[in-house]
Amino acid sequence: MWVMFLVAYDAVKMAVEHVLGKIREGKKLSTEDILILYLGTIVGDLKEIRTDIARLDHRIDETNKRIDQTNQRIDEVAKSLSARIDETNRRIDEISRSLSARIDETNKRIDELARSLSARIDETNKRIDDLAKRIDAVQTTLLEIQKLLLEFVKTRQSAP
Repeated sequence: MWVMFLVAYDAVKMAVEHVLGKIREGKKLSTEDILILYLGTIVGDLKEIRTDIARLDHRIDETNKRIDQTNQRIDEVAKSLSARIDETNRRIDEISRSLSARIDETNKRIDELARSLSARIDETNKRIDDLAKRIDAVQTTLLEIQKLLLEFVKTRQSAP
C-alpha cells in the first residue's frame, strides 16, 4: 500500500511540476491543471500526515519497548521481593519454632519447679503440724508439771 502511495505521489508531483511550469510561462490553466494543483496540496498534506504517522508509529514502538523494559524490571523486582519475603517468612517460622520450643521447655521447668516447691511446702507444713503437736504435748506436760509443783508447794506449806 505504501508503494502504491509513493508511485501515486511521484505521478502527482510530476503533474504539479508540469502545471507550475505552465504558471512560470504565464500560460492559462485549465480546470484539470487547477485540480492537479489541488491534488498536489492534498498529496503533500497526505505525505506530511503519513510522515507524522510514521514518526508517531516509531515513537509508539520506542515507547512500547520502554514499557516492555519497565515491565520486565518490575517483574524482576517482584520476583526478587517475593524471594526475599519467602526467605523472611522462613526465618520467622524458624524463630517461631525455636521460641515455641524454648517456651515449652521453660513451661516444663516451671511445672517441675512448682511441683517441687509444692512438695517442699507440703513437707514443711507437715513438719510445722508435727512441731505444733509436739509443742502442744510439751505445753500439756508443762501444765501437768506446774499443777504438780503447785500441789507440792501446797503440801509443803501445809506440812510443818
